[in-house]
Amino acid sequence: MLQTSFIALRTLLILTFITGVFYPIVVTGFGEKLFRFNANGSLLYQGDKLVGSELIGQKFTKREYFWSRPSSVDYATVPSGASNQSATNAYLKKSVEERRALLLKEHPDQKVVPADLLFASGSGLDPHISPEAARFQIHRVANARKLNAEQISRLNEILASSIEKPSLGYIGEKRVNVLRLNLKLDQEFGRIKE
Repeated sequence: MLQTSFIALRTLLILTFITGVFYPIVVTGFGEKLFRFNANGSLLYQGDKLVGSELIGQKFTKREYFWSRPSSVDYATVPSGASNQSATNAYLKKSVEERRALLLKEHPDQKVVPADLLFASGSGLDPHISPEAARFQIHRVANARKLNAEQISRLNEILASSIEKPSLGYIGEKRVNVLRLNLKLDQEFGRIKE
């Protein structure tokens, strides 16, 4: 009995060292060496200032920026999550209609609002919008930044170059990272002072 307990304890200590110390150090080391940007949270900077992670959606409300998907948790990282409201939920219907009215008021040149600007993502932190949702917002962004025709053409080029293809060519949909796109706007047209 004592010998069996000793063997069990020794096995526990060895496995604890392997899975709790050795393995995490090796994986972290490989991550730092081979995938430094990803291993450190995919952080984005504007000059020396940290502005966010390309993996976590942010709330953009200024007219001169592209807006992210709505978030049922107001972009809080703890706790992130969805509202879990069903399609028949009256509050969900009311929220969607309020968003639709606001977006159509902001974009009078548009008739149909893309779904990803009306419905919150499952995590509440989706950093991407569809290319259609980005194109929907071009007129507002151009007006707010007072862009001329040549600059609007450049804005369309920036948007086109910001469209990410599906992962591995077939997993998911085409998408636009909102934070990266807005940083490109500031880089190209300057940051608008408050």
